[in-house]
Amino acid sequence: MLDKIIRFWQGVRTLSGDDAYERYLKHYAELQRTDAGHVCAPPLSKADFFKQWQDEKWNGIRRCC
Repeated sequence: MLDKIIRFWQGVRTLSGDDAYERYLKHYAELQRTDAGHVCAPPLSKADFFKQWQDEKWNGIRRCC
């Protein structure tokens, strides 16, 4: 039962974007592991990541007509 609750909560976090930074860090680590010859900038801080995410989400024209 606890396992179902945990999976449900993880699904809610994914749908709401609450786990976006954790997914970003996981993706960043995977890129570092698979592409060892490529030099990347260090990952964004949590605050910088969410600022960039919000800027991308809300900048520009967002209307239907």
